[in-house]
Amino acid sequence: MKYYESLAKSIHYNFLNKSYSESKKHSDLQLIGKGRSAYCFKIKHTDVCLKVFFEKYEHLAKEEGEIYETVKGIPYFPKVYEIGKNYLVMDYIEGTTLFDCLIEGIVISENHIKETDYAISLSKEKGLNPSDIHLKNIILTKDNGIKIIDLARFRQQKKCKQWHDLKTAFYKIYQKRYFPKKVSKYILHTIRILYKRDLLKSLFQ
Repeated sequence: MKYYESLAKSIHYNFLNKSYSESKKHSDLQLIGKGRSAYCFKIKHTDVCLKVFFEKYEHLAKEEGEIYETVKGIPYFPKVYEIGKNYLVMDYIEGTTLFDCLIEGIVISENHIKETDYAISLSKEKGLNPSDIHLKNIILTKDNGIKIIDLARFRQQKKCKQWHDLKTAFYKIYQKRYFPKKVSKYILHTIRILYKRDLLKSLFQ
């Protein structure tokens, strides 16, 4: 059995109260991220991470892996090294998500937004339809650059306005002098709920 495959098989998930939790894993793995369809683990003493999908979403490993192959060579996306039945092995990106930047008071600049916009435009040139782009899958790296992760929905057909709305919020609200650059997690989650319920529509017109 391959090393990465054996690591993926060592992970056991529990499903309780409509949510997943990790109950068992290899000692070489460190949990670094939790998503709706998978958890991500850094492989200790390496520069790679292992994304292992829940059983219900195993098909997304192949889907997302193929999307990463499509954007291969574009420096704004992690490189994928192995695509398994229910896992991906990819670059570990050290940095801070834009979501955590807001919580920690790390300033998000216009250059960060423009760089993200450029990365998205490059993926469109590859025939993709970038979707479900949010603050938790844009990472501000240690060298002050941008990386985009979680590309599973980059081939969906419907139009997604999330990135357009994030840009609008940046220019219309975040850049204003009166807007605090440090925001509590509670407020961010409240904004997310209101946005999902389409109650902030007037802000993006």
